[in-house]
Amino acid sequence: VQLQASGGGLVQAGGSLRLSCAASGLTFSNYALGWFRQAPGKEREFVAAISRSGGSTYYGDSVKGRFTISRGNAKNTVYLQMNSLKPEDTAVYYCAAVRIVSTGYMNPASYDYWGQGTQVTVSS
Repeated sequence: VQLQASGGGLVQAGGSLRLSCAASGLTFSNYALGWFRQAPGKEREFVAAISRSGGSTYYGDSVKGRFTISRGNAKNTVYLQMNSLKPEDTAVYYCAAVRIVSTGYMNPASYDYWGQGTQVTVSS
């Protein structure tokens, strides 16, 4: 199983980025997907998650109203549209996949597979 995240970069505060995570080696529609982020010296933080069908989405409090998670099951890809970016959004962003959510979408331990991460830097 591979999860390949892309789309990170350097952006000014107030700008936008769209992250993508392409999955292979699994039956994509059987997995819920999540995005997490980790800034230097901080714990991994839940950003967003989407159910297997895409019918349910979940967001961390710090990104609600600014970020949108979506998935394209035909392309085996999950997306994170990030708008109104702030310097505090600076982190490495990771995508993750889970078949059966046992301890909640927000818990990193729930996830079976992880991508390698993509750096997002927001300048003030």
